[in-house]
Amino acid sequence: MNTASALPFLDIERVVYTYPGRPPIVDGIDWRLEAGGFHCLVGRSGCGKTTLLKLAAGLLTPQSGHIRLWDGALAAPGPQLGYVFQAPTLLEWRRVIDNVLLPVSLQRRPSSEDTAHAHELLAMLGLSDHAEHYPRQLSGGQQSRVALARALILAPALLLLDEPFAALDAITRGELQDDLMRMCRLRKTTVLFVTHDISEAVYLGDRVAVMHQGRMVADLHVDLPSPRTQSMRHGAAFNAYCAQVFASMNGARA
Repeated sequence: MNTASALPFLDIERVVYTYPGRPPIVDGIDWRLEAGGFHCLVGRSGCGKTTLLKLAAGLLTPQSGHIRLWDGALAAPGPQLGYVFQAPTLLEWRRVIDNVLLPVSLQRRPSSEDTAHAHELLAMLGLSDHAEHYPRQLSGGQQSRVALARALILAPALLLLDEPFAALDAITRGELQDDLMRMCRLRKTTVLFVTHDISEAVYLGDRVAVMHQGRMVADLHVDLPSPRTQSMRHGAAFNAYCAQVFASMNGARA
């Protein structure tokens, strides 16, 4: 076996994080994410999902343990990471194209190649006609698509998403799930996606990990055909995986 290929893309080892005056919100987590995989993290509100995502992004520092990337470096904010928040957090006074180019603008003056890449991302997300618009002129789903394009503009090796579709209607949420999977598979992006929605986790994930009270209680492989389609949600295999995740959450709660 090739040793390099066996190394995890993101290695979370014995990580602990505690907010002042509270028990650990992340309590000795061990988790290894494979390169190019779509990894979903599911659990009830307050279980530590978002805190673990912030630790993986380098926005918080573990009080013990470590989080290392594929090259051995400690996790830290930078162009190797893309982050999509619960809300789109677009700059209202900037056009859509400028919002997409924001990560580039923070490093250098965008080139014509950067602008062409931004237009390409918008086209892939069905937003070609909105590049000159402002966020207030967009629907919630369109704003979420702009936030996704912005996260992908620097071609990050790792994309982190914190319940980005939770506030959207079911039809728009399904469309964005399909857009996200298509773009990440095309670019071979490794994904860590946080959600409280079991069905969403099973639909998106190659693996679904379950958190409960700061601990990882399950990490399940989801073997569904690819590319996935919304019609799979009605199948027996899909619902069996959902039941397995639900049982893991309930078993942890018992």
